[in-house]
Amino acid sequence: MFEIGITLSEIYMVAGMAAVTFGIRYILFPVSGRMQFPRLFEKGLRYVPPAVLTAIIVPSVLMPDGKTLDLTLDNPYLIGAIAACIIGGVFKNLLLTIVLSMVVFLGAQWVFAMG
Repeated sequence: MFEIGITLSEIYMVAGMAAVTFGIRYILFPVSGRMQFPRLFEKGLRYVPPAVLTAIIVPSVLMPDGKTLDLTLDNPYLIGAIAACIIGGVFKNLLLTIVLSMVVFLGAQWVFAMG
């Protein structure tokens, strides 16, 4: 009637990834309260999330097909990203930035699909 289609090797792979992820984090728990990082290192760690998000988002915005660089204004991903930067910079409100930039992105997709 309904097949899931998961193989045993996929189960092993997911279990292995979970074990590695858990193991890496669990090893550091006992020493977490006893270690003190240098102030400069702690300050630098604040830049990790924006750097990682930028590394994930920028390629998909600038290369929506995954192959060629698209810096034209016919790229709805680029228009949405520019809108997000402007809205976020002006209003400094995360929810408003997400909602309005999605409206701009979806509107740009709709306009380009129509014409």
